[in-house]
Amino acid sequence: MLDESLLDSPEGLATADRRGLLRGAAEAGARVRTAVRHATEAGVAELRPDGRPRAVLIAGPGAAATHTADLLGTLAGPGSPVIRLAPTGVAPAAGALRWEIPGWVGSVDLLLIATPDGTEPSLSLLAEQAYRRGCSVVAVAPAHTPLAEAIAAAHGMFVPMATTPYDQEEPLAASSPGVFWALFTPLLALLDRIGLLGAGPEALEKVADRLDHIAERCGPAIAAYSNPAKTLAAELADALPVVWTEGPATGPAGRRFAAALAELAGRPALVAELPEALAEHSALLAGPLAASADPDDFFRDRVEEPPAMHARVVLLRDRPIGGLTAAPAARDLALSHDTPISELEPEEGDALETLAELIAVTDFAAVYLALASGA
Repeated sequence: MLDESLLDSPEGLATADRRGLLRGAAEAGARVRTAVRHATEAGVAELRPDGRPRAVLIAGPGAAATHTADLLGTLAGPGSPVIRLAPTGVAPAAGALRWEIPGWVGSVDLLLIATPDGTEPSLSLLAEQAYRRGCSVVAVAPAHTPLAEAIAAAHGMFVPMATTPYDQEEPLAASSPGVFWALFTPLLALLDRIGLLGAGPEALEKVADRLDHIAERCGPAIAAYSNPAKTLAAELADALPVVWTEGPATGPAGRRFAAALAELAGRPALVAELPEALAEHSALLAGPLAASADPDDFFRDRVEEPPAMHARVVLLRDRPIGGLTAAPAARDLALSHDTPISELEPEEGDALETLAELIAVTDFAAVYLALASGA
């Protein structure tokens, strides 16, 4: 059950926030600026690339590396494929995870390592393997870790992760906003430098400004009725989120939202991109999860009986290609099954700015849902 009264209690939210999730969301803009400075000090701006790599491989544990690879691949486009190297192993622990470099990797490829830990032995071995193949290596991880030493031995580039003192107080959640932006930002700067995408210093400063703006709109001191993140969290209290995305880069944002709901709030969610989502989830909205599926719900004992879970569509939109949009059809399908719909559409800006806004609002919503439901 969601404690909606907690949403309008900044002191209560601060007490419940044992993992520093709200702080990570609120400080996302500052984390981007720190990460840009670390990338500059590491020499990213001084790189003189010979050309685009044939492929970009990304290795790292958990959701942060997955989201980073997903977003970079979408932003970079098909010019140089971005491939995530998924780990194997018997447990999600630093010493148990294993990464292997594909046999075709060579001197024309680029390996990126992104981890909030830096003690994984297999990532250090991966850097050594890449060096022996002639593959360039760049890593973002906490400073003074074994991985930093391995990157130096492999003649690669190491960028210290932008961390804060409270990161060490509790184990870092892979979906936490602070971890994501600390790993994602230096790699944006790097891929801009080698010509795979546009994320120069001015663009990253705009991203930081947009994240600051969202922190002001969605912070814990802002009442729920004028706070889009708190409103979305309350709307998802007893719902199964069905996340539909529309726009060039909203797919990764939707997948990140679903992962954050699962890891931070313990809530399942479904994700699909429009217009295919209408066919994929049509039967779901017409089935037992539809709001109209339980006619006896009106007579339910509101005190003794928990509410039934019904689907709620969350539509994340951003500038559809060619001006064509499936949003009207999405609304019609949801409402025809009495399924409520929440919509998020960012303010005007370039692709990185609007993407940052969608990620920031949904990050705040996942954190509020986690804190108010006691997850």
